[in-house]
Amino acid sequence: MNNYFEKYDWQTILNEHPQSEKAFNIEEYYKILCPEFPDFLEKYIELPIMQRLSGIGLLCGTDWTSLYKNRFFYSRLDHSVGVALIIWNFTKDKTQTIAGLLHDVSTTVFSHVSDFRKGDALTQTSTEEPTTKMILSDSALCKLLKSDGIEPKDVVDYHIYPIADNEIPSLSADRLEYMYPSGLALDGSWTFEEIAKTYNDLIILKNEENKEELGFKTIEMAELYCKKFCMIGHILQLNENKLSLQLLSQIMSKAVELNVLQEEDFMTLSESKIIEKIESFISKKTLSIEEQKFATMYNTFRKMTKVEHANQKLPEDEYFCVSLKVKQRYINPLVKVGTNSQQAKRLSEVSDFANKLIKDFLEYEDTKFGCVRLIPPTQTNL
Repeated sequence: MNNYFEKYDWQTILNEHPQSEKAFNIEEYYKILCPEFPDFLEKYIELPIMQRLSGIGLLCGTDWTSLYKNRFFYSRLDHSVGVALIIWNFTKDKTQTIAGLLHDVSTTVFSHVSDFRKGDALTQTSTEEPTTKMILSDSALCKLLKSDGIEPKDVVDYHIYPIADNEIPSLSADRLEYMYPSGLALDGSWTFEEIAKTYNDLIILKNEENKEELGFKTIEMAELYCKKFCMIGHILQLNENKLSLQLLSQIMSKAVELNVLQEEDFMTLSESKIIEKIESFISKKTLSIEEQKFATMYNTFRKMTKVEHANQKLPEDEYFCVSLKVKQRYINPLVKVGTNSQQAKRLSEVSDFANKLIKDFLEYEDTKFGCVRLIPPTQTNL
């Protein structure tokens, strides 16, 4: 039996859903997640520790390459607010909600590109390491928490709240939120109507460990969400995504080596400012051989439109190639069964379609190498 994902190469995915003439409306989207925006959240969102995230994209630098056709920019701040709204909608718990809001405060520019720089493509968690220190050392944040009667130690790790976060393949507020805008932006695979239908089908259930977990009331909505989630997960394990993030990670590391950027810039500057600094540098009239190589890497990232799928590495003087194992993002959500209000099973246990979909997703392998032809700055796009 054929693998469900074999037919979904990069161009097929990009062409499947036409561009919508309607612009993404984040207020409308937030209203789906939580009809009444909680007043207490605004003062936290306005803090510098949160506002820094407005210049960092959710989609890991893919907003800056011609290989992708992202339909709008969605920031880590947008995502963090979305996660908080989901948690509040289902729990009405301030502490859990603020923990969810703060979960990405240590994210650097280009998001998980930082993990690739550290050799952590498989788990993509290294960006979380400074979170606790950043929260506990932020006096303005700690003052607000005190005014709300919340201990800072209770919001430094959102992983302790199962509605906020849990392990793949379970569904959490974080996982739920990032796949809606990812699908809207990457390939247009969600509509607001579908988001509302699937979201309004969610309830809190009990999983195999008797812990609370978000799940679906109906198999139909669970299958729809699972299908769309796995398709975005498929995009994120294709060689196009692996190459984009690995190439950008090497560009950032080389920029530091050449003193184009400093390590602290990744925590203090927006992505647009980082791009501006690099382009200002490579526009110099004379570049050394190493600087020319750097400029070629950057120009390739910005202008590439096609990745070669190969079983062996292509000549390195002509191509940039990657061969990586990356984190597989998918879900096998809970579905309500029986008359007990919280009794549930995994979707794969009650849906043959979902069972095969998940199996195919996990078994899919792209070619060993993804390669892109290098594009020197003086060369037009290929």
